[in-house]
Amino acid sequence: MVTKPRLQTLYDQIGANSIDELVKTFYPKVYADPNLSPFFEGDINEIMQKQRLFLTQFLGDPPLYSQELGPPAMRHRHLPFEITPDRAHSWLRCMKEAFEEVGLNDHPAGDIFYSRLTQVAAIMVNTEKND
Repeated sequence: MVTKPRLQTLYDQIGANSIDELVKTFYPKVYADPNLSPFFEGDINEIMQKQRLFLTQFLGDPPLYSQELGPPAMRHRHLPFEITPDRAHSWLRCMKEAFEEVGLNDHPAGDIFYSRLTQVAAIMVNTEKND
């Protein structure tokens, strides 16, 4: 029996080190953003670890988030927070800045990755009221 080679995932292309650097660069921006910081109280290291697990799974590698925390169900998990279009935009701006700082904007898979994150941000909006 011939087995097909596994297709390379976005995670394979981007790599664990780049994901780690992205998360380390992104969260200080989030905590400093007055539009987002009220939603990110608590231990930044715990939040960053959850994001690493999520991004690993989101980009096609092992389902680490699901194994440790259950199904991602990100929209459901964020329903207690008032996520407006302005807040989604702030989140994406912080992410874009982090992408640029770690060089993912120049990475061949970076555009696809960021595009997928813009889709996630749009899905997370749960109220149209702006700040």
